Amino acid sequence: MKLNLTRPLVFFDLETTGTNVGKDRIVEISFVKIYPNGDEDIKTRRLNPEMHIPEASSAVHGITDEDVKDCPTFRQIAASLKEQIADCDLAGYNSNKFDVPLLAEEFHRAGIDADLHNRRFIDVQTIFYKKEPRTLTAAYKFYCNAELIGAHGATADTKATYEVLKAQLDRYDDIENDVDFLAEYTSFTKNVDFAGAMVYNDQNEEVFNFGKHKGKKVRDVLKSEPGYYGWMMQNDFSHDTKTMLTKIKDSLKSENAKNDAEMNKEATADQLSALAGKFQKR
Repeated sequence: MKLNLTRPLVFFDLETTGTNVGKDRIVEISFVKIYPNGDEDIKTRRLNPEMHIPEASSAVHGITDEDVKDCPTFRQIAASLKEQIADCDLAGYNSNKFDVPLLAEEFHRAGIDADLHNRRFIDVQTIFYKKEPRTLTAAYKFYCNAELIGAHGATADTKATYEVLKAQLDRYDDIENDVDFLAEYTSFTKNVDFAGAMVYNDQNEEVFNFGKHKGKKVRDVLKSEPGYYGWMMQNDFSHDTKTMLTKIKDSLKSENAKNDAEMNKEATADQLSALAGKFQKR
């Protein structure tokens, strides 16, 4: 089934030095850019992460320090990558939990304002987990009736994810061929930040999604425990998480200042009224 698109959709996959969004780096990025007319543009790039690739990670994707020692860094390709995915929605496999947050973090480290928050995100893994919980290799076998050759290589995984989504649309009548529907369907939670440290509750209020304050409103915690903001800013949370937390804190500060101004205004009016009453009595 051909995807019903109103703007390009980029399927992408990252191979990395590890799974910590705050400190790990990309060693390979591959994407398939699907245009509304069905045309495809495929690109793969290995990158020097400027840090050691742990042997455990190399065992998964097969990329070593030696393989990428002469490759460009993410900083060197960030500007061109931003242009290549401009005005595109993003899709991947387990991408909402890992690939998107890490890509956003890499752009920040490179000093590039890519502003990924204005995109729609489709996580093909979520459809699979809701329908037939498996790995990508099993998903490819299940939906496409073929063996995935080159699993854990960015190019193979990216193309497989694209093929799986098309097969899912063919298989399930209740899944609409519409990017808005797919983005909503593949989101277990409505994240405030890419990493999901904060999510929106049913009242569209920001709540923490981890730790001792899980389920509590962010604004309430910042009021009752101001030091929690400083603790998060000093710890290994992603830049995007810290940015969104700061926006909430600044918004709360502005609201408090406005309320104080209104109270002062009311107090001044009461004082003037009382003063006027004194003069009238005289």
